[in-house]
Order: sequence, then structure tokens, then C-alpha cells
Amino acid sequence: MSPVAQTPPPLAREEGFCSQNLKRASCKAVLTLAYQSLGVVYGDLSTSPLYVYKTTFSGKLRLHEDDEEIFGVLSFIFWTLTLIPLVKYIFIVLSADDNGEGGTFALYSLLCRHARLCILPNQQVADERLSTYGTEEASSTWQSRLLKSFFEKHPKFRYALLVVVLLGTSMAIGDGVLTPTISVLSAVSGIKVKIDKLHENYIVVIACVILVVLFSLQYHGTNKVAFMFAPIITAWLLCISGVGLYNIFRWNPSIVHALSPLYMFKFLKSMGKEGWISLGGVVLCITGAETMFADLGHFSPFSIKIAFTCLVYPCLVVAYMGEAAYLSKHHEDIQSSFYKAIPEPVFWPVFIVATLAAIVGSQAVISAAFSMVSQSCALSCFPRVRIIHTSSRIFGQIYIPEVNWILMCLCLAVTIGLRDTNMIGHAYGLAVSAVMFVTSCLMTMVIIIVWKQTIILALVFLFFFGSFELLYFSSSLIKIAEGGWVPLVSSLVFMAIMYTWNYGTMKKHEFDMENKVSMKRLLASGPSLGMVRVPGIGLMYSDLITGVPAVFGHFVTNLPAFHQVLVFVCVKSVQVPYVSEAERFLVGRIGPKEYRMFRCIVRYGYKDIQENYDFENRLLSKIVDFIEMEGEEFYYYAVSDGELLDTQVVQPESRSSDNNSIIKEESIDILKAKESGVAYIIGHSYAKAKKSSSFLKKFVINIVFEFLSKNCRGADVALSIPHTSLLEVGMIYYV
Repeated sequence: MSPVAQTPPPLAREEGFCSQNLKRASCKAVLTLAYQSLGVVYGDLSTSPLYVYKTTFSGKLRLHEDDEEIFGVLSFIFWTLTLIPLVKYIFIVLSADDNGEGGTFALYSLLCRHARLCILPNQQVADERLSTYGTEEASSTWQSRLLKSFFEKHPKFRYALLVVVLLGTSMAIGDGVLTPTISVLSAVSGIKVKIDKLHENYIVVIACVILVVLFSLQYHGTNKVAFMFAPIITAWLLCISGVGLYNIFRWNPSIVHALSPLYMFKFLKSMGKEGWISLGGVVLCITGAETMFADLGHFSPFSIKIAFTCLVYPCLVVAYMGEAAYLSKHHEDIQSSFYKAIPEPVFWPVFIVATLAAIVGSQAVISAAFSMVSQSCALSCFPRVRIIHTSSRIFGQIYIPEVNWILMCLCLAVTIGLRDTNMIGHAYGLAVSAVMFVTSCLMTMVIIIVWKQTIILALVFLFFFGSFELLYFSSSLIKIAEGGWVPLVSSLVFMAIMYTWNYGTMKKHEFDMENKVSMKRLLASGPSLGMVRVPGIGLMYSDLITGVPAVFGHFVTNLPAFHQVLVFVCVKSVQVPYVSEAERFLVGRIGPKEYRMFRCIVRYGYKDIQENYDFENRLLSKIVDFIEMEGEEFYYYAVSDGELLDTQVVQPESRSSDNNSIIKEESIDILKAKESGVAYIIGHSYAKAKKSSSFLKKFVINIVFEFLSKNCRGADVALSIPHTSLLEVGMIYYV
């Protein structure tokens, strides 16, 4: 038995190292992606020197601005840059991609497939045969089996894991608010170094104008923005590294001694509590490191590694060393050290590049936010939004208008409300450290369950990197009143939206399962189904993969007539990044042939383009193929008591000429029915909490979920259903 032929997805992806047997074009593609990643992935990480030292020395630490403290802060910056972005992300986390896709949900998807942690409805054994599913149960270790067994025995921990994932995702989306704000405001405020009397209001206005322009550019797509922004980041990195080298040789060449980790321990020992609190500013040196993983779907692992190791990392290290060398001789300039350290002849050119780089720096988290929202929508954790794929060549490059404008409004509110970059920095540090710790926790599970490594190795990973991240997180918690409340509030709002949508969607599915029409009863009524069968094809959309939805019973109760060909269509998401076109449709028959009833399940991955172009013809073509291949080796639905169970492969059987004529006649009837018209029937449902429900449940379902349902994209729009052929059936779901 051979499986259905697979068609490789049309992804522009380059994984692995360029060896001699690869074509020159492949290496060129990788280098092109590496160049693009500078403008999209590394903008935020590259602009962190604008505000790191300023935020670190913003508290009582400014009273101790001697060489010992400056050397200690530089040592923390160097080792933080080395251990988190370089060792953790470049060498470890980027290897945990889900078929080229990265981010918190990608790790969650991997875990769900390998440990059956998924709480999505409509999961089938047939989904595990997808080419992108990629599990290796045979090589499981006792540690991985133990962890899987724990989640199977305690379902509540699956929901707890989902809450952790939603927390990390909402924090990362919230970064899309803080990054543009602090980057642009820090860059523009540099003008006060030359114009002392410039009022702060003018700085805020200029920053707001730049932010509006930045978010307006998102419509053109990541691909065009990357080529437009990459030269700016390249120039910026060369500028700050050049200025850094100048300051090292000009002011203090012995600053290289600060790279020793001994200065970190000396710093904490001498400064005590104040030194620990100041680490909330040090963590800002790795802002944007998470986007290396979150933006993975826009590029490729190897291209991101090349850009970081060959250009970004060495330039940042030199830039921080140069600024520390300048500060060691100019303690009084601590709150404007970046711009004060720039030599006078090149100040204005560097200022212009810094402003442009700050604009570019915001692009990374905005692109990452788009990717995370898209994945959340596919996994029923975010209301339906419009997702525009901006590149026909590179999968994963998307634009979401609603999210873009919401982020812009929030950025403007934070810019106008807080104004102080130090307060924004405190908020930013809390968000960054929280997201990274969530990634470390998920990676620990991936090491055990997916990579099949020992639990000791996983705990070493968690303890080593988690201790750093918790150290930074704890220092940022102290500054909640000084701006740290911003990411907490924003993340809680995003998390509430995501969890409410997931909860409401699951409850509606439970209602459908409990109230579906009996298949036995329907089939017992005969080929006419107890109603008038009119010419044409009826496509009944449902969220069920088995049984007849309640909306169908509601429809025929009020209008006892239906089309001569009836197809129950279920569009569902699978916990894989993409599904090839050859595997997209699962077609099965309901009842005997004379009933002319079929079920079609349309499967999409969380990064697939759900474009329903020419959907009617594609669907009917699959049904005709199914009819003509019945009895041959083919994936079909096994039926038990009228209920569809699963797909399976059956062996070929001999077919008589009478059977061939019957099959041909049925195919012709379906094509004739199409000429009579195709009608789309979907349920327009309203969820209501039962009267016996608690006040909290009534508030969540009747107010929050209802508000989200009314203001998100309708199911007919999301499915691209033509309005001239649409029939909506109103129903109330009591959950």
C-alpha cells in the first residue's frame, strides 16, 4: 500500500549550511534573506544602544558612576548578549523550528503533536499522516513517555500550558507597542544634545509623526520594507561600531578587561540591592532577540544565523565597549552618553542614521506580532482578522490591518502618556524577560518530548538560561510603579481576548457535539431525507467532522427542502504549519449512493493561506475523483452506523462494467447539479450563557465573547463565500 502522492509546499526556504553540492543560486538566496533580515529581524536589537546605559543608570545607581560600576555593567551586557541571543537562540532555539516556522505557538504546536496536548476540536488520526506532522513515536525515551503520561492523566495541566503560551504570546504582541515607542523617542531625543532649549512637547510630536509614518508603511509588506530598511540597519551597525572603536582607542583601551565575568560578581557585591535593581536596564540590550525566532517564518534559520554572527553581534559588542570607554572618562554625561560619545564632525550624520534605524527597529516586533496573531487565529485563540500575504515568493510574510492600526494607536498613547524613555525602558524590560522565560520553559519540554533528550539536560538548560531571565525579571518587577505596569496591563488585555475567544469557541463546539442530528434517524428517512430534493448542490458548512450539525435540522424544520446533492463541509485547522494541496481535502460518502450525500473536510495549517479561490470546482473535482476511485486504493472514510470515523487505505478490487457505468452516471449527475446552482448554507449563531451560569461566565459569554463575535470578520467573509449564493441560518447556542 502506498500513500497518496505528496506535493511539496511552495515555500522559499533554505535550511542547513551551504555545502559544495548546493547550487550557487541557493547560497545566493540565503545571503539575500540574511541581508533582508537585517531590516526586519535585527532592527530592534541593533538600536538598543540608544537607551541601555541611560536606563541602567537612571535610578540610585547614578550616584555611583565610577569605573568599577561602568565596567560591571559592560560585563553584564557582554555576557547577556553572548549567552541569550548567541548561545540560546542562535545555537539552540532556532533548531526547534516547526517546519521553518518559529515563535511561541510553533513550540506549542510541536509539543501538541508529539505529546497529544492539543485542545483543538476535530482532531483525527488521519491528521497524523500529514507529511508535515513529523512525529517519531518509536524513539521515545522513558522521560518523554513519563511527561506525556502526566499530561494525559491531568487534562487541567493542558489548559495551564495553554495559559502560559497565551501569556508569552500576549507579552510578545505587547512588545509591538513598547519597541516603536522607546526606539523612536530615544532617537529623536538626541537632538536635545545640540538644541538644549527645545521643549519636550516638540520631541513627542516629532516621535508621534514618525510612528504614524512607520505603521503606514506596513501595508507594503515585509519583503518591500526589508529591502528598503536593510541598508539603513547595515549603515547603522557600521556607524556604531566605528564610533565604538574610536572611543575605545581615544578614551580607555583597557575597557577590554571588562569582558571578564569577574566584573559582574564585583558589581553585584559592591552595589548590592541597587546593582540588582539596575539589571532591569541591562536586559534591554537583548530586546528584539525573541524576534529572531518569532520572525523565522519570514526568512530561514541559516540566514538569520549568518546575519547575527557575522555582523550584528560583533558590531553591538564594539558599540557597547566604546560607550563604556567614553563613560569611564565622562561620568557626568550618563543620561545622554550615546550622543555625547559621538565625535563632533560626524554627529549629524549619525543622528540621522540613528533616527532612521529607530524606525526600522520597530519593524521587527511589528512583523513578529503579525505572525503571532495569524497563528493564534488559526488555532482558535484570536478573533478572525484579515490576513494579507504580501509576498507570493516567501511564505509567512503577512500584513494584518486591524492589528497594525491598534498597535499604532497604543504606541501613540504610550508615547504621549509616559514621555520619559526611562519609564518606558522599565516597562520594556519586564516584557522582554517574561517572554524569554516562557520560551525557555517551552524549550525545556521540547528537549524532552520532541528531541528525546534526558531530563537532566533539559533541566540544565532551564536552570542556566532561566536563572538569568528570572534575575532580570525580578529586577524589573521592582519598577512596576515606574512604568512596568504598562506591559502587564496590555498583556492581560490581549490574553483575556485570546482566552475568551478560545473558551467561547470550544463551548460552541461542545454545544454542536451535544445537539447534532442523529445520523441513523436521517438515513432512515430514505434517499429523500424526508424532504423535497430540489436541483442543485447544497454546501452545508459545519464545525463538525462527524454527524449532522444542529443548524441543518433547524434549517429543514423551517424549510423542508434541500438540494439533490448535499455536501457537509468542515474547514478546520490542524496543528501543523502547512498542508499541501494534495492532502488538503478529505472526502467521504454518507449513506448509500442514491442519497447523494458527502462529507468534505478541508484542512489548513496555521501558516497556510486560506484562499478559497475556485473553491466550488476544486471541491467537486475531489468528490468526482472520490466517486471514480471508490473501490481502488484511496483514502476514504470508514463508516460505522452512519457515523464517519476515520480515513483508511483500502486495496483495489475488480470493477465490473455495470459498476463503471453507475459511477460515470453519478459523476455526470453531480456535474449537472452544479449547473443548476450551488448554495452555501452557514449558521449565524449567537452564544448565550445558561440562566444557571455564574456571573463571570455570563459576563464572558454574553458580553465579551458576543462583542468580539460581532466585531470580527464574519465566517462568510473569512471563507470567501459569494453573497449571491449565501443562506444564513440563525441560531442561539446556550453554553
